[in-house]
Amino acid sequence: MNAAAHANDAAEADAAGAAEAPGRIILLTTSHRVAPGLLSWPAWQALRGADRVLCPDPDHPQLPYLHEAGIEVEHAAPSARELVEYCAGGRTVVVIPSGEGDPELTDGLARMAGSGRVQMPDLELLPASYDLPGARLLDLVQVMDTIRTECPWSSTQTHEGLAKYGIEEAYELVEAIEAGDRHELREELGDVLLQVVFHSRIAEEDPDEPFSIDDVAGTIVEKLIHRHPHVFGTETAETSEDVKAHWLRTKAAEKQRESVTDGIPLGQPALALAAKLAARVRTAGLAVPLPAAGDGGGVGERLLALAVRAEKEGTDPESALRAAARAYRDAIRTAEGTD
Repeated sequence: MNAAAHANDAAEADAAGAAEAPGRIILLTTSHRVAPGLLSWPAWQALRGADRVLCPDPDHPQLPYLHEAGIEVEHAAPSARELVEYCAGGRTVVVIPSGEGDPELTDGLARMAGSGRVQMPDLELLPASYDLPGARLLDLVQVMDTIRTECPWSSTQTHEGLAKYGIEEAYELVEAIEAGDRHELREELGDVLLQVVFHSRIAEEDPDEPFSIDDVAGTIVEKLIHRHPHVFGTETAETSEDVKAHWLRTKAAEKQRESVTDGIPLGQPALALAAKLAARVRTAGLAVPLPAAGDGGGVGERLLALAVRAEKEGTDPESALRAAARAYRDAIRTAEGTD
């Protein structure tokens, strides 16, 4: 056989191999919670190496950035069979599904692969971008914005009208923590978070001093960094007491407070108030005598003394009394025969 015949046979073999090559289908998933255009390097490699790039959604947020990068994208929604047929011969197709995915396409590919009657191309699910921690908070902000705009009840709420719900949700969170119910804890944390987002959304509409959820988050980030110089700065803190002492000093300087009692809300439950005062006194190293018994047989003074002692021993008197009250409630239900 001469050289020309060998070359011809080799070309025919290559052509036959190419016809039999299964090809490749890449489903490129992206997250709407990440800025468009921030794709992984494997994603860019797949896009640049593909024979075709398809996207059924003409409004997909990634398209302007792909166009800017020189990636030609076809606005098409082919069936699973059409994709498989195109890939025959070793071609690669990248499909960019919409934000909701493309279950019709993926289900069709799964049925064809499961039938055993079709030579399938290689199928690959390639995440092009990943959600960062906290990314779902963006969804919450977006949903809250829609509700504030379109819900007849939510659109009329004010800070003052929602105040009571903030108190209720905080107590329900405490109850979930003390009950040790993980499911309830997760739900109640969400309810408390909703109050923060709701109030922040309302605050955006203030004509004089508007602020947004980003302003709220930025403020607390700055505060946390400033009050943790042992973490973000050069200072050191060996114990939790060191941390508390520095926190109070920094807070007093920020607020220009003259007394360690400044900033303590007097409207909180009495035992919690007593424990908070005791903690401030102990942290500041002050020697403050407890008040003498007054009217009412000294009940208040005795309760105050108990609260101060509990705080010193590391016990939250408010939680301790609630636990005792719950046990008392159970005993009452037992006596009634309701349990």
